[in-house]
Amino acid sequence: MKKVAFYTLGCKLNYSETSTIARKFQEKGFEKVDFTNRPDIFVINTCSVTENADKKCHKVVREARAISPNAFIAIVGCYAQLKPQEIADIPGVDAVLGAAEKFQLLDLLEGFERPAAPKVLASEVEAATGFNASYSLNDRTRTFLKVQDGCDYSCSFCTIPRARGASRSDTSAHIVQSAREIAATGGKGIVLTGVNTGDFGIREGRREERFIDLIRALDHVENIERFRISSIEPNLLNDEIINWIAHSKRFVPHFHIPLQSGSDRMLKLMRRRYQRNLYAARVEKIKAALPDACIGVDVIVGFPGESEADFLETYRFLNELDISYLHVFSYSERDHTLAKDLPDKVGGAEKSERSRMLHILSDKKNRAFYNTQEGKIVNVLFENDVEDGYMHGFSQNYVRIRAPYDPLLINEIVSMKITGILSNLLAEGAEIQAEVLPH
Repeated sequence: MKKVAFYTLGCKLNYSETSTIARKFQEKGFEKVDFTNRPDIFVINTCSVTENADKKCHKVVREARAISPNAFIAIVGCYAQLKPQEIADIPGVDAVLGAAEKFQLLDLLEGFERPAAPKVLASEVEAATGFNASYSLNDRTRTFLKVQDGCDYSCSFCTIPRARGASRSDTSAHIVQSAREIAATGGKGIVLTGVNTGDFGIREGRREERFIDLIRALDHVENIERFRISSIEPNLLNDEIINWIAHSKRFVPHFHIPLQSGSDRMLKLMRRRYQRNLYAARVEKIKAALPDACIGVDVIVGFPGESEADFLETYRFLNELDISYLHVFSYSERDHTLAKDLPDKVGGAEKSERSRMLHILSDKKNRAFYNTQEGKIVNVLFENDVEDGYMHGFSQNYVRIRAPYDPLLINEIVSMKITGILSNLLAEGAEIQAEVLPH
């Protein structure tokens, strides 16, 4: 029995796909092992959103080869699709599989004998037309369920359409079936993932369903206590979706909505499909319908052409929004993007300073949001995250809460009162014994 180890770089979507590929190996009799357990095969699922993600791939390959010098190393994922030959040139790599090939890994690399030269099995991205259903399992309390892949947008900074192909989706019926399979394993929470999740419903180039159709269907899946949307574009998050979630039995009040810039001029350069007024209206609508909702925001600093005035416009816009935290990214130049050829590049020191300012703002926003939750009763899904005698979990609106360790509460939802705020990212909770939810 050959041993196989997996390593995932990047997004929740990658985690769902790695987990599914791992199960395919186990079904064929392979033993899944830890990365350090001298495997016979390594499968590394890559990201290529930033230059740093590329560098991480190189480092993971070096570590894998050091751990198991004679192992077979296969690279899949976005970096593998975008630059297959560059990866094949990394010392120690045995095979590179593109977007259309990665789920055929077991068939294409039968035997996993190390070749004299790396195998490059990467078709043009146009060949990636099928949808490969995926979800993570047994990796953590929350399950990542893939509902959509690819993207038809053309944001000037993004390589994902070249790495994953056109937008395409599973069917609502099949996703509901997958959710029931997850529930049967004891999973309590599911995060819906995709490249452009809100664009769900396209199959063979035609829109056959809408995202609202999917979440309505999932709301009836029994034994899944929570569904969460990983990220959704502001132009796709309409009032109908917000109103539905406000009255949903299972969808939680947590929204992660990419903004990227609070300057309309920069949004136009980025080729985003909205302006800041629409974004502000979405936040206002959410807070009106769900006052305790947690709202996270993606922001890029240092995009080509971003002046100090543009950045300060973004800062002021975010400061005035009723949001809960920021994910801040420094612009990273990527090959084959329109942004690479834009003039007026922003220097590294300026990018770092802008990033620092937004991280401070994020801490301020997160602390303010947590303070509004003190004294409230929330439902906490506890994870197997134990430290110094405390266990940790998340409320329905994404407040991270600690409580004294009790092994019986792992992967259970418990009614708790938030008794204090320990930091920007942690609150104290006390169990209300009479209100423990039924399991």
